[in-house]
Amino acid sequence: MAPIAQQIAQMVNILPEADQALALELVKKLVLAWDPDYTKATPAEHAAMELAARELEAGEYVAENAINWD
Repeated sequence: MAPIAQQIAQMVNILPEADQALALELVKKLVLAWDPDYTKATPAEHAAMELAARELEAGEYVAENAINWD
């Protein structure tokens, strides 16, 4: 978790429960305003997708039929 997210969580945790619910609703509104259809990647998600793409291009993967799923 990012340091700022930890700070926010700690601060929200100090609030009374009713105000915690209000804070959660505010965060939801902020997230929806930033990404209304939840399609934007966070920096960490973007980095993971870039790494996965590089690994695929380099042939660094295991074929599905090579896995024993039982």
